[in-house]
Amino acid sequence: MLKKMVIFGLLILLVMVAAGCGGTAKAPDTAKAPETIKIGVTGPISGEWALEGQGFVKAVRLLADQVNAKGGVLGRQIEIVEGDDKGDPKEAALVAQKMVAGKVTAVLGSYNSSATEPASQIYDEAKILHITPSSTATKLTEKGYKMFFRTCFLDNRQGLFVAEFITGTLGKKQVALIHDNTTYAKGLADWTQKFLEERGATVVFNDAITPKEKDFTPTLTKLKGLNPEVIYFTGYFSEGGLLARQAKELGIKAVFMAGDANNNPDFVTNAGLDAANGVFITTLPMAQDLPYNEAKQFVADYKAKYGKDPESIWALTEADAFRVVVEAIEKTQSTDSAKLAEYLHTQLKDFPGITGPITFDEKGDRKGAVHVAYQINEKGEFVLYKK
Repeated sequence: MLKKMVIFGLLILLVMVAAGCGGTAKAPDTAKAPETIKIGVTGPISGEWALEGQGFVKAVRLLADQVNAKGGVLGRQIEIVEGDDKGDPKEAALVAQKMVAGKVTAVLGSYNSSATEPASQIYDEAKILHITPSSTATKLTEKGYKMFFRTCFLDNRQGLFVAEFITGTLGKKQVALIHDNTTYAKGLADWTQKFLEERGATVVFNDAITPKEKDFTPTLTKLKGLNPEVIYFTGYFSEGGLLARQAKELGIKAVFMAGDANNNPDFVTNAGLDAANGVFITTLPMAQDLPYNEAKQFVADYKAKYGKDPESIWALTEADAFRVVVEAIEKTQSTDSAKLAEYLHTQLKDFPGITGPITFDEKGDRKGAVHVAYQINEKGEFVLYKK
């Protein structure tokens, strides 16, 4: 019995020695890959404004893929977290709560001011950096939120441009303003009225339509009797195109104009080529008219990846929002939102954006303003207006 035990022990010893000498046994690999840096992208990814929200996602994913291919930021990959708020304020609040729970470093969105407004409060309370590319309502940065920024320009600046364009470039004095009572549209209408009246123009009408309605003939019939020289619509393209169509059908001779939320190919679809022809759209310069090398490179990369140019200027301002977040992370060597916001407020100067140099003021608003007018031609193309 003792002999058998000795032999068994020697066998075990030999197996252990062989395993050690063979070099095939490895200690378990317990090293983990660094955690990703989560950046939220929110907007109307579905619904009537889906073209805008999907453009946000495409733009940011393109840039995130490029950054990740080069090793990421701070040795970490960027993870994009999508949030579909459908352009609805209640949905936007729910999406914001999910982003907070998901511990994102920053959020880029939303599209419309009415959705951005409730979300901005949630992000500010959670101390999460929040940058909107397209919510232009002036009052959004009058709340004192330290975490809120935007890469677009404000309604008051667009209103000033519109007033100067109508009274100066077009030489018109009788103006009708139509809005839809949303935060953005009513704000733009009121600012435009202020600057028009300061320039001696008369606002013969400033009232709202109901969003999502299809028949605006009662409002337009009332307008027709006031004999405006210009109609300026400050709402969104869904209704803007229909207004242009129905104004044409009613024989209204006034010049039809619309604000930057109508800088969208669906405006032409809704209006029809005949009614869209000659309409003026006031907006930021579109991709093809931006002179910056960053814009040319982004558009080329976007087309190479998706087979077409960006369909909206807001995809480019969303891309700029992503780029300034990455810049802040790199410069601060941190993903702490408070440090990133402090950097954007105090140190980011003339950052070479796709849409031009970017500097933020103490409120988080982008300094400066660049607005232009496009006139839609008989082919439905938006052509930069030069008088």
